[in-house]
Amino acid sequence: MTEKELYRRTSEWYRRISTRWIHFRAVPMKRLWVLITADFLLFSVVGFYVDLMYRGMLPYAVVLTIAISVGLNAALWIIVLSRLSMPYLIGLCVLQLFTSRINSILANWMTHRFDLKPVPSELGIHFAATAMMSAIILSYSLFVVYIRREGRESFRMRNELELAHGIQKTLVPPVGLQTERFEIYGISRPSEKVGGDLVDAICLRNGDAIAYVADIAGHGLPAGILMGMLKTATRTDLLDAEGREPHQTLPVLLDRLNRVLPEVKEPHMYATFTGFRLGADGSVFYALAASPPIVHWHASDRTLSHTEEGQFPVGLLPVSGFDGKRLEVASGDVLVVATDGILEVCNKPQEEFGVERLKQVIAANARNPLPELAERIFATARAFGQQFDDQTILIVRCL
Repeated sequence: MTEKELYRRTSEWYRRISTRWIHFRAVPMKRLWVLITADFLLFSVVGFYVDLMYRGMLPYAVVLTIAISVGLNAALWIIVLSRLSMPYLIGLCVLQLFTSRINSILANWMTHRFDLKPVPSELGIHFAATAMMSAIILSYSLFVVYIRREGRESFRMRNELELAHGIQKTLVPPVGLQTERFEIYGISRPSEKVGGDLVDAICLRNGDAIAYVADIAGHGLPAGILMGMLKTATRTDLLDAEGREPHQTLPVLLDRLNRVLPEVKEPHMYATFTGFRLGADGSVFYALAASPPIVHWHASDRTLSHTEEGQFPVGLLPVSGFDGKRLEVASGDVLVVATDGILEVCNKPQEEFGVERLKQVIAANARNPLPELAERIFATARAFGQQFDDQTILIVRCL
């Protein structure tokens, strides 16, 4: 095995270990010390067990030293796994090869240095048994304290997540809107209690409609907060949208969002965006920002095409000049936008669901009611692989 391969495997092993200990990395030390102390007491029992193996004849100081040494070693594992990096973990693993030898050397040195005498067997056994019972009881008590504290914290976080989930349902309800020329349906299913996907539709006073879907990078509470900001900013900007040229409505919106979002988000976060301006005259203008393709089902000849462009995402870079274009549609046509949470679902061989499979589902269900078409897409993606990201669908049918 090469040095590079050894490092790669060691790094992967550490990553898996760290993932399993991610809870303890998030626990403040003022709460974690209770667990560390309980762990110390529990493993200190090994020192008293060693004394029993020697029929209780080891000097008390030696027994206590071994107990403290073993307890500190156990506590060190929690500290390293929860607070330190991989080199410390490797060093701790190496240390385990020498702990028994170190304890033996330390016991022999103490015995000769301080001229310690063996303890009468009956007294030694009584001491070791009492110490073991005391350490176990104290350890159990501290474990209970830690579990109760973390349970209260978990319950508090659960209540906050439930509240956030309620806000999520308020901000991103299923969208159903119909104008004289278009039917719009959108729905989002977060991968967690709170998601970062957004689907929305707005009727303008002149009879036009705006429908859009946005995907915040990541998921969970941070993405959900930014999603709420994005929806508020979008709806605010669109209050005067009917006065703009149809082909400029969405590019102007994206330019403004790209200036506003960097000031209210973490540097690594951004949003992809697909939007339509659906005119009262039947026209369709669209704009894309690093988003998945628009799948277009043509009712006249029952064929499928898709539209995609390489625009920058919103809120990541100080760019401008987002473009808006017209999309030629006819009566009965269907436009579908599905976020990465659907397109990037993988099966066991690690094949992605992809645009082509999405097209197959659309082709087989294009004439169904839009909620049924959306459900068929969700069901097919769910059967294909496990959901790891928020899944959102926007569908527009030309009437």
